[in-house]
Amino acid sequence: MNIGIIIGRIGDVDGVALETEKWITVLQRMGHEIFILSGHFKKDVIARENQHALRSLSFFSPECEWEQNRAFFFPPDDPQRLLEHLETSSNLIATEIFRWVLDNRIKVILSENACALPAHLSMGLGIKTAIEHMDIPIVSHDHDFYWERGSRYESPFAEVNRLLKKTFPLQLPGVRHAVINSTLKDDLQKKFDIESVVVPNVMDFEQAYAEKDAYNADLLSSLGVGDDSIPIFQITRIVRRKGVEVAIDLLERLEDPRLKLIITGSAADDHRKGYYLELLQQIDEKGMQDRIIFAHHKILSGRATTASGEKIYSLADAYAHAIACTYFSTYEGFGNAFVEAALARRPIFVNNYKPVFWPDIGSKGFRTVMLEDNVLTDEAVAEIDRIVHDPALQREMAEHNYSIAKQHFSFEVLEEKLDQLFAF
Repeated sequence: MNIGIIIGRIGDVDGVALETEKWITVLQRMGHEIFILSGHFKKDVIARENQHALRSLSFFSPECEWEQNRAFFFPPDDPQRLLEHLETSSNLIATEIFRWVLDNRIKVILSENACALPAHLSMGLGIKTAIEHMDIPIVSHDHDFYWERGSRYESPFAEVNRLLKKTFPLQLPGVRHAVINSTLKDDLQKKFDIESVVVPNVMDFEQAYAEKDAYNADLLSSLGVGDDSIPIFQITRIVRRKGVEVAIDLLERLEDPRLKLIITGSAADDHRKGYYLELLQQIDEKGMQDRIIFAHHKILSGRATTASGEKIYSLADAYAHAIACTYFSTYEGFGNAFVEAALARRPIFVNNYKPVFWPDIGSKGFRTVMLEDNVLTDEAVAEIDRIVHDPALQREMAEHNYSIAKQHFSFEVLEEKLDQLFAF
């Protein structure tokens, strides 16, 4: 059948966009034809004739930025103009959705986080209005909600706060909700009496991943890492909740100077670079400048070439050269980096990050070294020290974790979930 996806942006590297592409792959494999309505296409993800751009759905559109500023960041004295704008803008979006559905004979709508997180108020309202006036089923893929973001989505206006609670999540008869972890499932049940299906983030275990080849053979040398080094990778962005400082502390306690920590992500999302500067100070105080390597200038999501002709390596290339990975996050909605490490057949050292790791991932039977509250106990350090110096143990753990991850987080698991969700 024809499935229409509504999403703020697609083809980018954010979690919502990446998981949406996986859903598209599996839905197409199941025989469905996909149409996309989005505010921004970073790249073509399906046939171009099935992609429809609607600028007002973009998170960077003037409408969206104005709404967010008026509702949350720089509120005026009176919300009336904002409320009138939201009604007008959402009605226009609803009309466009109605036209798009008719033009493409869409049978089911898939909303990708647009009805969960109020990052674009008129988009969420527009979808709700459209569904109220159309006889069409909808699946709402809910990645995160406003109550997970502290005070980010608290407005000084009671009218706006009431609107949020009535609209995000989508609360209409017949809506099917898919959430990415069991905590969100419990939240929806307790807060709104909404039943939902947990659909974990997945990886394609049928495709080769993280293999050494001619392209990435010089990755370590391009970073100044010698042949006798033992590279441990932190394959995350540099933001405080990723716990990069714990990985640096770990490396200090692993006294072998051959051990290097390679941090692939950038500090682009670190507000005013405060956390990044703290890390630099930590490294300087410990005298570890030769053991900590920042590689964001060399490693991105995919292979590329700079304007001067230098190679850019992919995350898969980074995994290919890691002997193990650190992942000491404190909070994640899911935590793709853990499953990626399992797919790459690399041991991973992890914090029991909230609220997801143990209930939804760790309890499946993975073999790893798990910290509690990012406390590096002597026992944990000793076990990690043993693993990073024992290639046979690394292979044994990696193969075990690969098998467990494939059982629980593969495209085949996703297909079973989607077959249930889209059985209308």
